[in-house]
Amino acid sequence: MSLNNLKPAPGSKFNRKRVGRGPGSGNGKTAGRGNKGAQSRSGYSYKRGFEGGQMPLHRRVPKRGFNNADFRMEYAVVNLDQLEKAFESGATVTPESLRAVGLVRDRQARIKLLGRGDLSKALTVQVHKFSGAAAEKIAAAGGRADALSH
Repeated sequence: MSLNNLKPAPGSKFNRKRVGRGPGSGNGKTAGRGNKGAQSRSGYSYKRGFEGGQMPLHRRVPKRGFNNADFRMEYAVVNLDQLEKAFESGATVTPESLRAVGLVRDRQARIKLLGRGDLSKALTVQVHKFSGAAAEKIAAAGGRADALSH
């Protein structure tokens, strides 16, 4: 293959339809655009959600419920089985050390520790939040679970 024999895939290219070229073409007079109105004019575009002047759906449907998206706390999730693989016994697990070993990517994220897997090493874990099971398993392994303030 070289540049002088490159071709588009068969059937992927079409000749453009020449509209408005007389009644014999089948696309004369109104050129397939119907009769009159904004949509028959060149340069026509409509706003997203526009329904021809009818009250649009997003305004017909009532607003319901509560949205707390601006104040929601997002947590990066880490599990005990990941700590088991990444840290030695007696280590202190902090948000910085989790980022250093690659378990958390986001630099601003708060971290929540969940209880998937087992922990056999005594670790001092300092993250923002713990599940109940995770805190119990850390204590059972002889470690300590300290919650950081937000």
